[in-house]
Amino acid sequence: MRGRRRFISGAATAGVLTIAGCMQGSGQPPEPVALSGQKTDFQGGMVIGDHGGPNGQIFYANTEPQPRQGAGVSDTAPDSLAWFHTLVYGLFPYHFGMRDNGAEATAIYVTDYSSVAWELSPESMTMPAPTAPDTFADATALTYVAGSDARGGMGATLIPFSDGDDAAAFSRNYNGRTIGYDEIDRTLIAGIRRQ
Repeated sequence: MRGRRRFISGAATAGVLTIAGCMQGSGQPPEPVALSGQKTDFQGGMVIGDHGGPNGQIFYANTEPQPRQGAGVSDTAPDSLAWFHTLVYGLFPYHFGMRDNGAEATAIYVTDYSSVAWELSPESMTMPAPTAPDTFADATALTYVAGSDARGGMGATLIPFSDGDDAAAFSRNYNGRTIGYDEIDRTLIAGIRRQ
């Protein structure tokens, strides 16, 4: 038993050192880019910012996302980056598929509604779609509101906030429930799409 514990302890230590070495060698994750300038959704061709709701961008390690199509994809665009005008119909379904095929994300950024001024009109209930780099935050660290009355570029959406209190207040005012990034899966996304 003591030998097994020593082995497990040694293996765990080696794993931590390996991860630390990889993180140190890989440096900082890439910064979010501007999604302005009539850039179109990586898959669907819709202009980002024109349709409302949260936008997103994903950088992949050693993988060139496909298809690279539409306006805004140029020689200066990072080969590892895919961008989206919607989270529920674009970013998350795309990322689930990439992950299933072995791709690893080095950074996932989505609109952070705690960092922007926004207002919902009772007529449309559509959230704004900011495109500046400083309006994006690490998707894995945000609190999301699912099932709210607010709309995105293609209908029902997830609304991300870096401040959990902002998310809770949004949920109280516009319905829905707060969730963390780890709760976002295909089942959740399919349910939102049916709203």
